[in-house]
Amino acid sequence: MSSIRFADPPAPSEEEALDAYSQVVTSVAERVLGSVASLRISRRLSGGRQAQGSGSAVAITPDGFLVTSAHVVEGVDRGRASMADGRELRFEVVGRDALSDLAVIRSGGADLEPVSLGNADRLRVGQLVVAVGNPMGLAGSVTAGVVSALGRSFPVSDGRASRLVENVIQTDAALNPGNSGGALVDGRGRMVGVSTAVAGVGLGLAVPINATTRQIVAALMSEGRFRRAFIGIAGGRRPLPPRVASAIGRTAGVEVVQVVHGSPAARAGLRNEDLIIDVDGVPVEDAGDLQRLMVGERIGHRVTVRAFRGGELLELTVVPAELES
Repeated sequence: MSSIRFADPPAPSEEEALDAYSQVVTSVAERVLGSVASLRISRRLSGGRQAQGSGSAVAITPDGFLVTSAHVVEGVDRGRASMADGRELRFEVVGRDALSDLAVIRSGGADLEPVSLGNADRLRVGQLVVAVGNPMGLAGSVTAGVVSALGRSFPVSDGRASRLVENVIQTDAALNPGNSGGALVDGRGRMVGVSTAVAGVGLGLAVPINATTRQIVAALMSEGRFRRAFIGIAGGRRPLPPRVASAIGRTAGVEVVQVVHGSPAARAGLRNEDLIIDVDGVPVEDAGDLQRLMVGERIGHRVTVRAFRGGELLELTVVPAELES
């Protein structure tokens, strides 16, 4: 009886061996890894001791500019960057903005591979994202996950002032110490965030790349700082009284809980318990709304603040000053 031999099936091609998810992640990794640097930083401590730190940065121009997290380069002016192609480059800090946790550095070498910038405002919950960085000093590490939440915020401080970084991206792509300053990219390899913090097991946060942060990065590149206006109040959201809400068609305003002595708000006559409803005609319902209006262009220019006090609607003129960092 003759035997029958079956031909071995052809070996699958590389493309067939990878599922669609893996193809996206590997494609993104190949596109972005060359843009991400591993930073090594030395800080001088009291007593002459040295503390070594690390982090990540992402090339945004071919001629040496990289973006990273402000806390990665806090307290230092220079360091060393290792690129994926093996180059070791010295860098200097061009500017940092602790109130957005963003910084720009510039390396001594040119011919970097800049990453493509995306727009985090277009992200959706559940969308695939890939984190590229150098956790635990392990260069060129890639983790993948999804956008698990949008619109988060976290507090930052520069030692004198504090604010909320808004519209932060929450992801379950694994982030670890050393990832800070690295790239969070979408499925097309466009950077949509700068990895900044580990919020808990399986939760990482990234500062979004959008119109606001592009302005901050551009200012850091050209001027070494980002200017913000300051009126000198602390406050929070408070529901409007029903009669007021019905009259102006809104539900909430910003209640003043503290006025900084000698500040523009104090000079204009704002008081604790005033309920601010708009600034130059723009409605404000929480501290974030007010914070977004304090842009550099308002420094030194009069703005009209409408507020309720004891049932009476007031119009006050405030001249914002520059927030000193």
